[in-house]
Amino acid sequence: MTSDFTWTVRVYYEDTDAGGVVFYANYLKFFERARTEWLRAAAIEQHNLLQTHCVMFVVKSTAVDYHAPAKLDDELKLSVIVERLGRASVQFIQEAWRVRGAERELLASGRIKVGCVDSRTFRPAPIPDEVLDRIKNTG
Repeated sequence: MTSDFTWTVRVYYEDTDAGGVVFYANYLKFFERARTEWLRAAAIEQHNLLQTHCVMFVVKSTAVDYHAPAKLDDELKLSVIVERLGRASVQFIQEAWRVRGAERELLASGRIKVGCVDSRTFRPAPIPDEVLDRIKNTG
């Protein structure tokens, strides 16, 4: 498991279905949380982007493969890797790993593309230069 950034989450009852298995769509929530914390670690505050630059990040596309189920009370390590950085978008590779002591098992892997948009028009907008620099220097 190699990545530029990892974030740990615990699987709660609310994340699971009746069988105690994480509902597949919740991996997107977990990945979103990890990307948000990745931004925060890079000193990029989403609220500040909106207030200062009138831009925000929105998810353009996702593709997730599921390898094994996460279950109630599992500890998950979520990784965030920048695969491609464009002028108005960032493409990430993200993974969810179950961690039990020294054991690690890949549960889900995804490719998520996030676009920068003007908050007034929702049209593509360039990522502000200082944000691009922080992204390039993260990890």
